[in-house]
Amino acid sequence: MRIVFAGTAAFARPTLKHLREAGHDITLVVTQPDRAGGRGLRPIASAVKQLAGELALELYQPERIRDQPAQQRIREVGADAMVVVAYGQILPASLISIPRLGTLNVHASLLPRHRGPAPIEWAILSGDRETGVTIMQMDAGVDTGPILAQAKTPIAGNETTGTLEGRLAEMGGQLLVRSLDGLAQGRIQPVPQPAEGATHAPRLRSEDGKLNPATMSAQEIDRRVRALSQRLGTWLTLPGGDVKVLAGHPDDEGVADGIAVATTDGSYVVTEVQPAGGRPMSAAAWLRGRR
Repeated sequence: MRIVFAGTAAFARPTLKHLREAGHDITLVVTQPDRAGGRGLRPIASAVKQLAGELALELYQPERIRDQPAQQRIREVGADAMVVVAYGQILPASLISIPRLGTLNVHASLLPRHRGPAPIEWAILSGDRETGVTIMQMDAGVDTGPILAQAKTPIAGNETTGTLEGRLAEMGGQLLVRSLDGLAQGRIQPVPQPAEGATHAPRLRSEDGKLNPATMSAQEIDRRVRALSQRLGTWLTLPGGDVKVLAGHPDDEGVADGIAVATTDGSYVVTEVQPAGGRPMSAAAWLRGRR
């Protein structure tokens, strides 16, 4: 099939690779414009743009995909389907309806739970024991379209956003290819999402990474560190200054390897930190440096 693929983040890469390996004709890859980043604030290509270059696929980087020139460019392709994965912009209904099979999306949760831009982080923050991926046909709402397929995976007690995202990205890529083929052959039909169980996974803010042992339990701090430390950052005020908490665990595993911090229901043991302006180090090394 002729496919238009829209994606930006690394989560989208496995889906693009699986579509190509399955023999589909990726006629156009749409990704967000390069954004300034790093110390030199140089333009950085998205993860999808890098992969599109490796695969020698035609690339298109509109500033706003809802603008008429962008919609016309996609319309001209004459695609059978459009696949959207972690693109980063809301698509208008006029664009979603262009391909004959519609627009399919890979969402990193078991919809209708965790609709929104941060489903993986919120699955960990919420203490969910399992999550998964959903392939849906997009509609005008935000993650409200009918479901084509779902796949589940357990969330381990030490799961981080990084490990969970990698597993879900691979699962989503494989499931998308199977769902696309099933839709085209009439073997599967879209099923409306149930009204019950819908939750929202809003975009996270920097203040969500502030750890407050006076009001949080050890388990809540643990979930925040596992969900947020790798990207957003989690911060804790210790005697001697604020530090970025990179790793730790509730005190049921012992305190020999770090700093025990009293919470509302026990202790949380910080094992790896990064001082402001410093490098990552063990909590024990940081503590020795603070005397």
